[in-house]
Amino acid sequence: MAAPVALIQGASRGLGLEFCRHILRCKPANVIATCRNPDGASELRGLAGQHAGRVTVLGLDVTREEDIRQAAQRVKESFGRLDLMVNSSAMLHPSGRGETSLRDVSAQGILSTLTTNTVGPLVMAKYFAPLLLKGSGGFGQQPQDKAKQHSGVIVNITAKVGSIGDNGLGGWYSYRMSKAALNMATRNLSIELSRSRPKVVCVSLHPGTVDTDLSRPYHRNVPKDKLFSAQHSVDCLMRIIEGLNLDRSGKAFSWDGAELPW
Repeated sequence: MAAPVALIQGASRGLGLEFCRHILRCKPANVIATCRNPDGASELRGLAGQHAGRVTVLGLDVTREEDIRQAAQRVKESFGRLDLMVNSSAMLHPSGRGETSLRDVSAQGILSTLTTNTVGPLVMAKYFAPLLLKGSGGFGQQPQDKAKQHSGVIVNITAKVGSIGDNGLGGWYSYRMSKAALNMATRNLSIELSRSRPKVVCVSLHPGTVDTDLSRPYHRNVPKDKLFSAQHSVDCLMRIIEGLNLDRSGKAFSWDGAELPW
């Protein structure tokens, strides 16, 4: 069987870069790493150099549909299929800080955040789902019952603050709204792609509070045992991914495997 193929969107730093490292270290898979500016992604280019022949770096701005379409065409020509797609890029807000009250809300801020965090992953699914339908099921658990087997997996990186049922503090309008909408996109995708033959598993995963540029301004309010390195978070998320099946599709899970309320 040919090596599985994984695509990591937003792979130049943080969780995306760590997903690439983990897969290359732990699985005999090919990795397609996308980011807006490959020339400026020194760590990603170094990783590609260490794993010659296993890493394909593609320029892709998730806010530009034409970029996504072209990337999907290149993956089709080079691999013909996809087994895993992880949408990991995200922004808190164009200002770099979440809105604490209505006074901070702007239409442009909300639109920019939604475009990156919600619209981008959904358009990624539009163009890459045909390749996931041709996957070999190299990620997740495959039952003996062929009717319950899947060909590919879509993972959208969400956040606990996107849970409507868990929201007791308010604030962070743009980011909360974008992740709640992303969760709805995941749910919709899981329904549509469960009707296909073969099927694609779709989940939202919350990585915990990770030591990245996005969360760094808020670290002082996070207990030390709840602030994760990117490696620890991705190790946890990959355990969930490797255990996925169709019965878990359309749900949101935290880094520890607990199901999150919508």
